[in-house]
Amino acid sequence: MIKKLVLFLFISANLTAQTDAKIYEIIDAISAKSIKNTVKTLTEFGTRNTFSDTISNTRGIGAARRWIKSEFENISKECNQCIETFYQKDFVSKEGNRRVPHDAWVVNVVAIQKGTKFPNRYVIMSGDIDSRASNTMDYTTDAPGANDNASGMAGTIEAARVLSKYQFDSSIIYLGLSGEEQGLFGGAGFAKYAAKKGWDIIGVLNNDMIGNIKGVDGVIDNRSFRIFSEPVPANETEKERKMRRFYGGEVDGISRQLARYVYKQTKTYMPEMNPMMIYRLDRFGRGGHHRPFNDLGFAGIRIMEAHENYTQQHQDIRTENGISYGDTFEHVNFEYAKKLTAVNAITLAGLAWAPPSPKEVAIGGIVEANTKLKWNAVKAAKGYKVYWRDTTSPTWDNSRFVKETTCTLNGIVIDNFYFGVASVNENGHESVIVFPNKIWRK
Repeated sequence: MIKKLVLFLFISANLTAQTDAKIYEIIDAISAKSIKNTVKTLTEFGTRNTFSDTISNTRGIGAARRWIKSEFENISKECNQCIETFYQKDFVSKEGNRRVPHDAWVVNVVAIQKGTKFPNRYVIMSGDIDSRASNTMDYTTDAPGANDNASGMAGTIEAARVLSKYQFDSSIIYLGLSGEEQGLFGGAGFAKYAAKKGWDIIGVLNNDMIGNIKGVDGVIDNRSFRIFSEPVPANETEKERKMRRFYGGEVDGISRQLARYVYKQTKTYMPEMNPMMIYRLDRFGRGGHHRPFNDLGFAGIRIMEAHENYTQQHQDIRTENGISYGDTFEHVNFEYAKKLTAVNAITLAGLAWAPPSPKEVAIGGIVEANTKLKWNAVKAAKGYKVYWRDTTSPTWDNSRFVKETTCTLNGIVIDNFYFGVASVNENGHESVIVFPNKIWRK
């Protein structure tokens, strides 16, 4: 009886705990030196333009992707072959594509660390392999692409090195994507591949430029970073759109909930950082490799630096009017890239350790003083967190832990707040929050 009581108290304490010591271990293990070495190597391939040399062992996209694959394989050797690595490719034709100089295979590098309980559930961290010069059709001129996007690719490799030391319930994919600069071809191909495989994708963390701290406006900031997310799924149905009009949820799509997860995980474990949730798919009028996943209904966000320097993006290496142009190695701040890599790693770990989210969350309480919620039971969950917030708040500010699959919030009027539910495991790791998707009628 005493043993059972002690066990109950232990589990209860963990369920309400705010932190897990293993997450701090992960943060401490991320190495700026490793990221620096990887960025250096990638820049030394000269150009990584998607349509550059694929035969050489020292120059071009072919040499770069083979080296990246070998890095994942070396990491896998250190964890008893815990990571499966392979190429995924799609053919892209010059015909009909104005930014494609010649027919070619767009080849992605995929490294999968399989989960122990939910191997078909995946959380993805991606970086881009390719780089470009001023003219995206120019695939021979040097384009080192140090920040854009060797930094994101280096962060992805570093996350794999650190997280491979742990086992997770769900699977993690470390992904090197090609063809970003010519039209997001790599992401589109892999998203279709994942959909065809029937993979349950929890979320995609697209890292594109995570190494610059000095903006073109002169601002220097090594703590802020942006999280871009679309408000609602691009492929939502007409029924879902109509429901949203009457019941709310204009800023509560699956990608926006993923962004909030990153925000909360960062503020909990890395409070010195300043995560900026940007309520937009991407930068104004521009795109990134999370978008093809969004197009197919997968949750996906872009994580990147807060202050860009446009003289170092998509530029031939040159000096004009006293300004040095080019995306070169010396402009990358590796301590900052380390921080953003850590943000990704703790998000991957939290999601991969967490139980699945409830699939159905019903809400009721119309013309009542109380709000009621109920949801389907999640076998791996030891409890649930019911969240609510002001309709104008960007973050989930209030919560209540429950062990049942129903909850009545007394005195909380349904008209004045937004609500959501997350699953929680015995170590306090939470799933992504699910916004109500059904009405609970009497």
